[in-house]
Amino acid sequence: MSASSIKIDTSSRLNRNLALLQAGSNITIDIATPAGQKGKFRTSFIGYLPKKYVLIQYPEASKLGNFAKYITQGTSITVRGLIEGHEGAVVAFVSSVKQTLQIPSRVIVLEFPKSVSLQSLRSSMRIDTNIVAKIKVKKEYWKALMINISINGCQLIVNNGESLAFIKDEKVDVIVEDFQGLKNINLIANVRSTKAQTGGISLGVKFCETSKKCITQLIQHAVIMEDDH
Repeated sequence: MSASSIKIDTSSRLNRNLALLQAGSNITIDIATPAGQKGKFRTSFIGYLPKKYVLIQYPEASKLGNFAKYITQGTSITVRGLIEGHEGAVVAFVSSVKQTLQIPSRVIVLEFPKSVSLQSLRSSMRIDTNIVAKIKVKKEYWKALMINISINGCQLIVNNGESLAFIKDEKVDVIVEDFQGLKNINLIANVRSTKAQTGGISLGVKFCETSKKCITQLIQHAVIMEDDH
């Protein structure tokens, strides 16, 4: 994920901004194995003790699979969560596992982070996604896969779309019928670039201003929901 972000390094500001994550709020954690395999999992933020540690709920074992054995002391974990009451903002930090607890429930204890990033979803932040969508071109619908998204636009892969021909700024509808429980998102966009690829085309589109509310909702959902593995 690339983003314009503000680093918070002083103790008081770090605490104040970390406090924007409310207890019980949804977060995602990113874990990388020594071999470089990456996993993203959804869990809950519990709380923190300033300068000491951060507590998060241990993700469901059935979702973790092989990654469970890597949640051990010293493992680096990236944490991201939406800031309540601040539409279009994400708090993110990197920490390492201090220990795991089994009682009273399964909890991961993280080292207190040295810095926290506040990431604005309204900037040019672009996140990788794997969202099944379809595009409406004139009166025809084509299956597509949204492989990344920002507040301004997205990139789509349209399989078997070799026959599609676009003119600059042609208007298309990008429809997400169901993404992890978020249903019927309809985004109006203009085609900015096309590129042929094996078995289809890659399509770059720019969203229209009227779709900004739906785009923010989709990005927020993509940030806090786990990827399909």
